[in-house]
Amino acid sequence: MRWILRSKIHKATVTEANLNYNGSITIDEDLIDRAGLWPGERVLVVDNTNGARLETYVMVGERGSGVICMNGAAAHLIKVGDQIIVMGFELTDAQVTPCNILVEENNRFARYL
Repeated sequence: MRWILRSKIHKATVTEANLNYNGSITIDEDLIDRAGLWPGERVLVVDNTNGARLETYVMVGERGSGVICMNGAAAHLIKVGDQIIVMGFELTDAQVTPCNILVEENNRFARYL
């Protein structure tokens, strides 16, 4: 069994950071659907701006809002305006075709990668 990349949101821009929440990343529901992520799913978040990497879980944000909000302690590492990659993985011994999406500057779907 191997951990295989299953879903990726590439070049999203953090729109909010909420220290007063108990943890997670809030993502526009349109992007969750396009990338094939699930609410509550563990994800790896990589900050292209400062190099930070962390694991958290997905929370559903308002559909069509473009929201990418770092919640709780993660907001200390990843700030508003930072460009990030959000990745979901699957433990399997089968081949997986990942669903990778690119977003434009307002966190709207641009195209599949």
